Amino acid sequence: MKVLVLNCGSSSLKYQLIDMSDESLLAIGICDRIGIDGSLITYTADGKDKITKEVSMSDHKAAVKYVLEALVDDENGVLGTLEELTAVGHRVVHGGEAFSSATIINDEVIKAIEDCIDLAPLHNPANLIGIKACQAIMPNKPQIAVFDTAFHQTMPKKSYIYALPYEYYVKHRLRRYGFHGTSHQYVSGVTAKILKRDIKEMKIIVCHLGNGASVCAVKNGKSVATSMGMTPLEGLVMGTRSGDIDPAIIKFIADKEDLTLAGVMDVLNKESGVKGISGISNDFRDIEVAINEGNKRAKLSMEVFALVVAKYIGAYAAVMNGVDAIAFTAGLGENNKEVRKMVCDYLGYLGVEIDDKLNDVKSVRRDFSTEKAKVRTLVVPTNEELAIGRETKKLLINI
Repeated sequence: MKVLVLNCGSSSLKYQLIDMSDESLLAIGICDRIGIDGSLITYTADGKDKITKEVSMSDHKAAVKYVLEALVDDENGVLGTLEELTAVGHRVVHGGEAFSSATIINDEVIKAIEDCIDLAPLHNPANLIGIKACQAIMPNKPQIAVFDTAFHQTMPKKSYIYALPYEYYVKHRLRRYGFHGTSHQYVSGVTAKILKRDIKEMKIIVCHLGNGASVCAVKNGKSVATSMGMTPLEGLVMGTRSGDIDPAIIKFIADKEDLTLAGVMDVLNKESGVKGISGISNDFRDIEVAINEGNKRAKLSMEVFALVVAKYIGAYAAVMNGVDAIAFTAGLGENNKEVRKMVCDYLGYLGVEIDDKLNDVKSVRRDFSTEKAKVRTLVVPTNEELAIGRETKKLLINI
């Protein structure tokens, strides 16, 4: 079973071709600058060098066409014909309350995804473009939607209801949805396997830390609380997002800076976070360089980030009445030893104790706790594409 996994952004398309019989990666790449001058496709077949080509991609349909041509290319392709392709798995950011698992895409599913556009205006439209492009080019291939929000549909109502007039939930489905669900599900499952324990008997906190970041409490294999909310703006301090703030700040900024509501939201989403505090960048690598050069605001931004992560971990340990393991994942969580240490230094009261030498190892799957630590701390590289492939395979097998 060969599954093509697509992750469509507004001007990009990431893809992987996975042989789900043994979960081997056959090809990987990205189409970038779709609809913009200088568009590129990057393609790497298993065991071969990366190829980058500048091609004209006016839209996502053109990008999908180039991806499929690369997969069956005479010299570097990994498929004889497209008939070898079993299905396409699509990442869809927001499924609202309509989906608690992956689903085969049909007209009703597309309508439901469209209905969630106002909840994810930057993401769902791009996801739909990728879906419709594949339907046009491969009308007979099963198309599967895997939702970022689906894993969090197990949260109890007390975890997702906001303290606002209840009629807003009834009329507008205004509630916490959470994101990064495929990552949280994948990483919590791997964490249990590393520790050789049954996930159905574990309390795990997953910290997905990158430019976008979230924390999830996974109890007995199910999401019971997560930091992102109705949109990805809520929760942790992130690269450019503010995370949790006093809501009254919105009006205050609008009045003082003479901004519209849309203008303030733009500030909170694109000019805040560590970029806003440091005044340097939303790239944590740039922040780290500046810290080493003695930049005090850069140091402050990292300190604020780590403190907020630690606060959420403490809160979720309380939600689950304990924690067995804390897993760090995504670009920052996997690769930045300083951030992991800064966070873990707050957590001694929980029984966290890390081995600095193991923490210093480059990004590989590992437990970096000391032997006597009561709560295990791990680095678990995420693989959202593989998780989407697994969900696609499971759905097709169960049809």
